[in-house]
Amino acid sequence: MTKKQKQQNKAASDQLVGDMVSDIGADKTRIPNKIYEQELAKLQIELVKLQEWVKATGLKVVVLFEGRDAAGKGGTIKRITQSLNPRVCRVVALGTPTERDKTQWYFQRYVPHLPAAGEIVLFDRSWYNRAGVERVMGFCTEQEYEEFMRSCPEFERMLVRSGVILIKYWFSVSDAEQERRFQRRITDPTKHWKLSPMDLESRRRWVDYSKAKDIMFAHTDIKQAPWYVVEADVKKRARLNCIKHFLSLIPYEDLTPEPVVLPPRTIDSGYVRPPKDDQNLVPDQY
Repeated sequence: MTKKQKQQNKAASDQLVGDMVSDIGADKTRIPNKIYEQELAKLQIELVKLQEWVKATGLKVVVLFEGRDAAGKGGTIKRITQSLNPRVCRVVALGTPTERDKTQWYFQRYVPHLPAAGEIVLFDRSWYNRAGVERVMGFCTEQEYEEFMRSCPEFERMLVRSGVILIKYWFSVSDAEQERRFQRRITDPTKHWKLSPMDLESRRRWVDYSKAKDIMFAHTDIKQAPWYVVEADVKKRARLNCIKHFLSLIPYEDLTPEPVVLPPRTIDSGYVRPPKDDQNLVPDQY
């Protein structure tokens, strides 16, 4: 093959890749699995680098994941933490507040979960429950709701002033796509637990949740901690876009250590392993 032919083949290949990327960008309904897996793998390597940078420099990072039910928050969190050290990056997903919790200062139950130096904390829903589900479902009083709207921006500014990197994501999903995902949960035995009575009620109150979200943004989309909206009708796109954006918000350096050389294992010729019959072995059924 001549040099000219090689150049022509390369140009054709580059054009093909360009067309593919262009098609992907234009097609909002799908992303090829191969490209998704390749991009996710690259991003997860970068997440590991970010983790090591956070640990080495003592950063304190908080990421809030909010949005409608079935918007894909959990799936994105799972892909972020998949390759990370749980001692550095942990997930907080609080349950229903207890009677004691209800008597505390509202933010009190969240404060103990905030990161120390060198930690990343991902909140799978957060203190914004008050502005969303508690407001719509009537789980808080009008006075409690109004106080939250006044105090939340100040609380977040205080966190930022103390050195916390606070990032807030809202996962936006259309009515039709949420309905499709709910139907899949109904028919998938492994996802039944994801469809709670509260989720079903949220479907009925779609407009109420939309209004509550708009008011919440108006009060809490502040300069020190703005909201970032993730278009989440296509889960794979949402995951890649969110992780890519998250990485762009924290400048970090590659602290990857030199390759590890395993030391030789000490051989003890006098060691005799106990018989396997003396142990409770898990049955080999596969």
